[in-house]
Amino acid sequence: MSETQVTWLTQDAFERLKTELDELVANRPVIAAKINDAREEGDLRENGGYHAAREEQAQIEGRIRQLQELLRTAQVGDVPTESGVAMPGSVLTVRYDDEDDTEKFLLANREEGAHGDIEVYSPESPLGKALLDAKEGETREYELPNGGTMKVTLVKAEPFSM
Repeated sequence: MSETQVTWLTQDAFERLKTELDELVANRPVIAAKINDAREEGDLRENGGYHAAREEQAQIEGRIRQLQELLRTAQVGDVPTESGVAMPGSVLTVRYDDEDDTEKFLLANREEGAHGDIEVYSPESPLGKALLDAKEGETREYELPNGGTMKVTLVKAEPFSM
């Protein structure tokens, strides 16, 4: 049995996703009616409208399941207000393996950062797990997909603001 992963969300993101879920669920009868109307047009093997409506229904049902699971496992909290420590909801600036270049990203669920222009890394990713609770200037190590390891230094951690 797999362990349930908690997803960190702000109250605003939780409400936005809940509203999207409610709208999709409310729209189910409309999609069912489209499928019924297309079914009445005749031969289903050559009925493009029917197949398009079924495809739309499958996509919507998939998104409904995704949102239900996300909201079920959500931990709702405020955006961090303090700087200097890597926490979900923080914008992190990091440097890899003593390179000169830095990278800046939001440490959060992809749904959380959906309306921003910044790259989003999950706290559940190897990099996110390694950086969680790191203080500025601290170097951590994480495992790469090829089995190697990478050192990363937290240069800066600041609260996210849209």
